[in-house]
Amino acid sequence: MNCAPIEFHKIWIEQCAATEAIREKFGLEDALNYLIGEKLFSFLHAAERDPLFATEVPAFIAEIQRLFTAQEIRDYLDHLERTRYLAPQEVDLEPEPNEDLGEEEVWLENPVMGAEELLRFARVRQLLQS
Repeated sequence: MNCAPIEFHKIWIEQCAATEAIREKFGLEDALNYLIGEKLFSFLHAAERDPLFATEVPAFIAEIQRLFTAQEIRDYLDHLERTRYLAPQEVDLEPEPNEDLGEEEVWLENPVMGAEELLRFARVRQLLQS
């Protein structure tokens, strides 16, 4: 049996296809959260470490720009900036021993991760709005 190797750096193609169904079933906000807020950020994180992912970034960005209007992208990024990156955060400095920190909270408590996430957000904005 001849199986082609899995090309993880091409996963964005399936994610973009799924976004169309998400938008139709759940709406614009969920589609933007899924593709830009989750998948693009994760993809760029991988691209920082893997050249195969990095070479796919322009095609991924172009497909996002095809799926959403420039205004939809701008509005979403502005919302993300206000609610996640510039919003005052209430960090619990003494979490419960068994409390599992959510992905969004972990970077708030680690300045290096926080700086990386902010830089990644700036890169997302630059790539999508150029």
